[in-house]
Amino acid sequence: MSIARQASEITLPAVNNGWHSVLQFLCSQFPFISEAIWRERIAAGKVHWFNGDAISTDTPFMPSKRLCYYREVTAEQVIPFAHHIVYRDQHIIVADKPHFLPVTPGGEYVNECLLARLQRDTGISDIAPVHRLDRDTAGLVLFSVNAQSRAAYYQLFSEGIINKQYQAVARLTPRAATAALPQHWQIKNRIEKSTPRFINAIVAGEVNAQSDISLVSKSGELGLFELTPHSGKTHQLRLHMLSLGMPILHDNYYPVLQPKQAPQFDTPLQLLAKQLSFTDPVTQKQQQFSSKLQLSAWPG
Repeated sequence: MSIARQASEITLPAVNNGWHSVLQFLCSQFPFISEAIWRERIAAGKVHWFNGDAISTDTPFMPSKRLCYYREVTAEQVIPFAHHIVYRDQHIIVADKPHFLPVTPGGEYVNECLLARLQRDTGISDIAPVHRLDRDTAGLVLFSVNAQSRAAYYQLFSEGIINKQYQAVARLTPRAATAALPQHWQIKNRIEKSTPRFINAIVAGEVNAQSDISLVSKSGELGLFELTPHSGKTHQLRLHMLSLGMPILHDNYYPVLQPKQAPQFDTPLQLLAKQLSFTDPVTQKQQQFSSKLQLSAWPG
């Protein structure tokens, strides 16, 4: 059994939809965790209010109150790739995340995530990611380590005043393979949730996703692409590459969702968050960071 070192938090809904107790709410919120397991966790003190007060199996539901619990998984796989701290000051950490490592706890991972690794490295418990990368994607992630300045860094992403550049490797279409370099595409479309709920799809409607994509180098049937997203929809770059007829190499979601399997460490998704650049909202300093990671499918 692997138990999270840091508590997860959840705020109870402001409207009570018929839950008589916190236990009843937890069972409805997390249907894949049995009532017996929640009872065991509550009895062991692994569920409590944000202020530290314990709850019991009879504690009544209290709208809008913050609850803490410790996630557990039966067996947590170790990701055999190193992360690196690229930059650190009193406000932020910029870290290089390897492929396969989640940014935060989720699913089968509680302690084997970039957040937990950084907490162990630095001894700082109050670290928060300012944005997210898919577990399958490698590269730069910005974290806040100062609660007082945290909102200013969140604002960089919510207002779109940060520049992000990615690299990707994909098999070329015949047309892309024969045309001169560089080649450029500006993609504008609408992305919505699909089925199953963890994948997305391009649909008709008002534009909510924009990317600039450039093919900058070729090697045989493969191309190296630079991608600049101008919005932050889930799987946006993966879908935009797919829309060009050149899905990112080793993508297990697009164009065809593959059956769930153990991580294939020798064939990571060939997508890398290569650069972050922004004006620091606290110091007003121009910041630019580059990932030291490389895409394994690209020669050299």
